[in-house]
Amino acid sequence: MHNDFIIHQQPSNKIRLGDHDYHFFSGTSYLGMNQDIDFRELLIEGVYRYGMSFGSSRNGNLQLAVYEEAENKMAAWVGAEKALTLSSGMLAGQVVAQYFKTQNVHYFYAPQSHSANFHEPTIQLPSIGFQEWTKVIANQIKEANTAHSVIVCNSTDGLRATTYDFDWINDLPENQPITLIIDDSHGLGITGKNGAGIFQHISVKPNIRFIVVSSLHKAMGIPGGVVFSDAATIEILRHTAFFASCSPIAPAYLYAYVKASEIYQRNFERLLGNIEHFTTQLQSAKSLFSFQPAYPVFYTSQDALYDYLFRNDIFIYSFAYPIRTGKPNTRVVISAWHDTGQIDLLAMKCNEFMEHID
Repeated sequence: MHNDFIIHQQPSNKIRLGDHDYHFFSGTSYLGMNQDIDFRELLIEGVYRYGMSFGSSRNGNLQLAVYEEAENKMAAWVGAEKALTLSSGMLAGQVVAQYFKTQNVHYFYAPQSHSANFHEPTIQLPSIGFQEWTKVIANQIKEANTAHSVIVCNSTDGLRATTYDFDWINDLPENQPITLIIDDSHGLGITGKNGAGIFQHISVKPNIRFIVVSSLHKAMGIPGGVVFSDAATIEILRHTAFFASCSPIAPAYLYAYVKASEIYQRNFERLLGNIEHFTTQLQSAKSLFSFQPAYPVFYTSQDALYDYLFRNDIFIYSFAYPIRTGKPNTRVVISAWHDTGQIDLLAMKCNEFMEHID
């Protein structure tokens, strides 16, 4: 089937296609924040206070205090010295990439690195798997012997629900400057302690500068992006022409974020409960999926699952990404907004599908 659909409402745990409702197990709203009633009320408060947007430069002569307040809270949460917000995850990646493009550096990209972090429009990524790449990257850097190496990778494979091991960082050379950039867009908000992502789980040697970039639009429900690093690095990025030219996140969202700690924690716990319930209910269908413990994405190579579930009023993720001409990426996405009945139905239909293909 794999039709493209156009709808006229924001997806939640259900969507309406034509005159029919479907249980929605797709998207990246892992914590369900974009339909959370309590978060919406805080956002409305923020709109009344700050208006719909703030189109000025963050480096202008009039600043809104809410930006630094939100950034300080994010930094403390993930365990970084400082944070810097931008109006998209793409811009968060690009403010870093474009700065290093002006420096005398050599880039090393991991397989499947996100294009938000490319320093050029087109990058030829390694064709090997991530684990294989981790076995050769240290030697590649040693052999290149450049003045400054920049390594770019993702924190996890959010499309195929594959865990990444970062022990390879310990093997990196100690005799040259290295910058490690990790994109945590599919981890921030849902992995790590209280959803704080990967930052505090990575230890680096003194010669390695560590930067995490992330979208805030996925789990966090904020149309923006963020960069985490040491204070000196964030200060450099903040005063680049690239950052100064970017309009910031609408301040109402950051106002809501600052006041929403209990909402985020509640939805994080709901998500973990929903994931556990789904994996418990899966029987024969457990072998259908590749998945991580306590992670909301369940990937399958069986693309026919999409059609089967669609016929049973369940809509899941299944399309080629990032290039539309590729093989569809078929996966089930669990969110905090799903109820027990929906998850039971999903698990039952996945188990039935598995019986049909055995």
